[in-house]
Amino acid sequence: MTSPTLASGAISKSLNGLPNPGSPQGVDLAVEARRSRRRLYPVTILYSAYSLSVLVAALVSGHNVAVVLGIFLLGVGVWTYVEYLAHRYILHGCFPDGEGFVRHFLHARFDHLHYEHHERPWDGNHINGTIRDTLPVVALFAALSFLAPLHTLPVLVAGILQSYIAEEWIHHSVHFYNFRGRYFRYIKRHHLYHHSPRGSEVGFGLTNGIWDVLRHTRIPAEARARLYGGRSPGGPAA
Repeated sequence: MTSPTLASGAISKSLNGLPNPGSPQGVDLAVEARRSRRRLYPVTILYSAYSLSVLVAALVSGHNVAVVLGIFLLGVGVWTYVEYLAHRYILHGCFPDGEGFVRHFLHARFDHLHYEHHERPWDGNHINGTIRDTLPVVALFAALSFLAPLHTLPVLVAGILQSYIAEEWIHHSVHFYNFRGRYFRYIKRHHLYHHSPRGSEVGFGLTNGIWDVLRHTRIPAEARARLYGGRSPGGPAA
C-alpha cells in the first residue's frame, strides 16, 4: 500500500484519513514482537524507575501512607481518561495545515501520528512510543509537578506515568499474544475490533472500555454480541 505523503514526506491523516488495516499475512509475528519489545524496554526502565523512586520517596517522607497510595492510585484512574483522550483526539485527530505558526506546527507534529499503526498493526516499529517520542512531555509535567509537595502532584504524575507503561505493555500484548485470562481476551477483542475497517471510530480505550461507554464511542451492540457471545469476558464495559 502506498502511503499518502506531504511535501515533507510525512503521512497526513487530514488529507486521507486512516487506512484500512493490513493483515498479518507474510508477517513473522515473533520477529515483530521482539522488535516491539526492544523499543519498550528503555521506556519501561526509565519511567518505572522514576515513578517508583518518587513513590518510595513520598512513602518514607513521613506523610500518611494511605494518602500517598491513594494519590498514586488516583493517577492510575486519571491515566485511563488521558489514554482515551490522547487516542481519540491526538492519535486519531486530523490537523490540517494552514496559515500561521500554530496550525503548521500542529500539522507537522501530529497529523502523521498513528497512521502507520493502523496501516500495519503488526509492525513492531509502530506499536508503542519511545523515549524520544515521550520524554519532552514527560519531563515537562514531571518538573511542573514539583511545584507542589512531594506527596501530592509528583506522586499523582508518578501514578500516571506508571500506568502509561502498563498500557504500553497491554497494547503490545493484544497485538502479539493470546493470553487466556478473561481480561486479556476481552481487551484483545475490544482493541482488534478498533483495528477493523468498521472500528476506527469506536473503542478508543486501550486498557478498558469504560470511557468509551461514558463518551459514546462504545463498540455497537451487534458487534459486541459477535465478539463476546452476548457478554464481555472482561465485564460490562465492553
